[in-house]
Amino acid sequence: MVNTPRILALGAAGTVLAAVAACAPQDNPSPTPNPPAAACTKDKMPTRTTGKLTIATDEPAYEPWFRDNKPDNGEGYEAAVAYAVAEQLGYAREDVTWTRVKFDAAIAPGPKSFDFDINQFSITDERKQAVDFSAPYYLVRQTVITLKSSKIAGKNSLADLKNATLGAQVGTTSYQAITDVIKPTRKPQVFNNNDDAKKALQNGQLDGLVVDLPTAFYMTGAELTDATIVGQVPQVGAPEAFGLLLDKDSPLTPCLNDAISQLTKGGTLTELQQKWLTQAAGAPELT
Repeated sequence: MVNTPRILALGAAGTVLAAVAACAPQDNPSPTPNPPAAACTKDKMPTRTTGKLTIATDEPAYEPWFRDNKPDNGEGYEAAVAYAVAEQLGYAREDVTWTRVKFDAAIAPGPKSFDFDINQFSITDERKQAVDFSAPYYLVRQTVITLKSSKIAGKNSLADLKNATLGAQVGTTSYQAITDVIKPTRKPQVFNNNDDAKKALQNGQLDGLVVDLPTAFYMTGAELTDATIVGQVPQVGAPEAFGLLLDKDSPLTPCLNDAISQLTKGGTLTELQQKWLTQAAGAPELT
């Protein structure tokens, strides 16, 4: 997320506002030239501990990104991505060491206590002044949420939403998803922020609310009573991108970029998203 890694943390107002900001499009990082293959092998990479890969995340680590606050079990989308990257670079599971670093400490300038950190870090130009990011391992999707009592609860297609009254924050890709992809027959409602939109959903003014997927997990898991995710909308606009975070000008960055590229081309990231962000997390694709 733009300002918080904790999708299901206890509801502080700053966390909610950070999730709202995540709806705005972010620029993807500029591509970094691929390094020589020999430089990205286990015996050549200048990791903190030779032959080992030290990976960081926050404490606690929340679902669906991690399972049971245990990154080393490899369960949850980000835990699975971390081990997939490690394997792509030639590191066995036992070569991976996890450490805990708070979100704000990770994005601050200065030397890092890890080789890379995976913690829903949105790639932004401001942050790139202090740290490096890998190529994106996840492009945030827009998602429809509703109350379990709503007429659109349990629907599974865009056609099922044509007659729904939907709402979103003004000027976001969430609103664009309504107008450009869902295209309901009823005029969508626009709100200054997601707090207002959430109240409208609770008051019955909306059948459904469109937010980014991390915000959907947060709202339905920690903020709204009897709320549910209807499904994810096909990609729209310039999506927010999550990247692995490294020390500024890290020599490992090109190697991680190459690993992410290979995992993308081979379909591994798509498979992991389907497993952990759709099936396991209850956020199916709207077709």
